[in-house]
Amino acid sequence: MNEEILLIAESVSNEKDLPKETIFEAIELALASAAKKKFNDEVSIKVDINPETGEYESFRTWEVVDFETYEDSHIHILVDSDHAEEQGYKIGDIYREPIDNPEFGRIAAQAAKQVIVQRVRDAERLEVIKKFRAYLGTLINGTVKKVTRELIIIDLGDNAEASLSRRDLVQGEIYRVGDRIKGILEESIRENRSSQLILSRSSKEMVVELFKLEVPEIAEEVIQIRSVARDSGTRTKIAVKTNDVRIDPVGACVGMRGSRVQAVSNELGNERIDIVVWDDDPAKLLINTLSPAEVTSIVMDDDTGTMEVVVKDENLALAIGRNGQNIRLSSELVGWDIQISGENDNLDITDSPENALIKFMGVDKDLALKLIENDFETVLKISQAEPSDLEKIENIDIEISETLIERAEEALLEIALADIEDESEGIKSDVALETIKSLNKEFIELLSAADIKNKDDLADLASDELAPILNIDEEEAGKIIMEARADWF
Repeated sequence: MNEEILLIAESVSNEKDLPKETIFEAIELALASAAKKKFNDEVSIKVDINPETGEYESFRTWEVVDFETYEDSHIHILVDSDHAEEQGYKIGDIYREPIDNPEFGRIAAQAAKQVIVQRVRDAERLEVIKKFRAYLGTLINGTVKKVTRELIIIDLGDNAEASLSRRDLVQGEIYRVGDRIKGILEESIRENRSSQLILSRSSKEMVVELFKLEVPEIAEEVIQIRSVARDSGTRTKIAVKTNDVRIDPVGACVGMRGSRVQAVSNELGNERIDIVVWDDDPAKLLINTLSPAEVTSIVMDDDTGTMEVVVKDENLALAIGRNGQNIRLSSELVGWDIQISGENDNLDITDSPENALIKFMGVDKDLALKLIENDFETVLKISQAEPSDLEKIENIDIEISETLIERAEEALLEIALADIEDESEGIKSDVALETIKSLNKEFIELLSAADIKNKDDLADLASDELAPILNIDEEEAGKIIMEARADWF
């Protein structure tokens, strides 16, 4: 058996190009696994192999632990036990007791083989990962080897493979076996399993590495990419900076007739890419980021990291973007929370027809005053007017008249929807548990945990149902329920 162990270690090491130490460790685990078959209880076995002679010894081991860590007498010894004190053991020491080397039958040999095979596979994978660790976080090329529903297997060469999850693809991308593919190489540490190489095409680093390929000034660090915000597959914003006053960093990244930025966009499925000049002042950077929307004021709160931004009303939709994408990416790029509004959002419309028209109709002050002078002081009156009525006003033609009426109709719809929403919020607040005076904060938390969310839910309970929830007697529970039912009478 001794010579056989040496032969196995030698042959597997040569065949798999792995260190002998790795093979000996696998064999030791396999021998320990086989030795455990002799015991009915869960025990800890350690096998030591002499790499020179192939001879090995088997030991049953116990770890010395304190009372809090102690679990099982078959694998642990208490540090304050008589045996531990006699031997002078400390926490973390290992007590070893020699046992007979096991006889290897067919089942034991098969188990040993499985352990060796698995360890060798893990070792091979680890050796491959070690070769590629120098390239982690960089752009790497590969070939699609296999496509499944959940992921794509990429052949990186040198017997290395990486997996590309569907969620790490750019939206809408489809790959087939044999296609070439680029991605950012990353390492995934899986619990209770070995590491794995993975690729990502949806990360911010993907954009940075592609610009390094297309823009020599970035690769040579003449231009720096200081910040990136990305919605994979739709839009990316990057902020660039250079210390060389002779170079236009945005122009260099865009390239002649947009050739450089277009090459990056094409690789990412025509993802839209906005390039702005970096500024160390967050407010100035935000102005650059929101351009061409015109910012009229910025209020910064350093304590909360929040900016209150006001833009011209005609630019508000542009600044926010579709589904809030533009302002969300701008916030990520700058690194501040952004609250955005139009110039007229905070106008006081109480007893001010002029401000009401400016806010709801989006007209300027002069036009609002003209409309009021001609008895069109409300949005409703304008919506009910005929174009010919508005044409009588100076400098208002048929086209402007129709536009004003259309705006007024849209504004009325927005006002109606806002009133419905406010009414709905008011109804919700009227039935909130906080409106019941006999409920303290602790009671409200207990009710919420029991899925009793509002006054109506509480009113539907019986006193014997509520009492155990709040740990009170049924009489007190009855009083709380009657208070919740007050609106019924």
